[in-house]
Amino acid sequence: MGKRDELIAKYADDLKNKCGMTPDIDLLTKVTIGCGPAIYNDDASTVAGSQESELETVKTNFLMKKLGLADSPALMEAINSVIETYGKSERNKYRAVVYYMLTKHFGKEAVYG
Repeated sequence: MGKRDELIAKYADDLKNKCGMTPDIDLLTKVTIGCGPAIYNDDASTVAGSQESELETVKTNFLMKKLGLADSPALMEAINSVIETYGKSERNKYRAVVYYMLTKHFGKEAVYG
């Protein structure tokens, strides 16, 4: 099993046990691949849920650029909702898991089609 497969298994476990959702492994794999080499970097692979600048980056680079959503208060509300679901106290909020939940939230699975 390669490093990426191990990470996808870890992300699926987080979705199941920390977020209470059954992951769509195919979509999770595509989202993980979409994150690129960031998933192998300890700092880049996680989202700092309490840092406003980090959440802005998720909004701009992922929701607006990748998913093609228009800027609106709903974007930040969705990010905060996902962070809340993951658990504010959870130290490691994996970027791929956050992106996966946001993709599902906005029904944008087709972006990874």
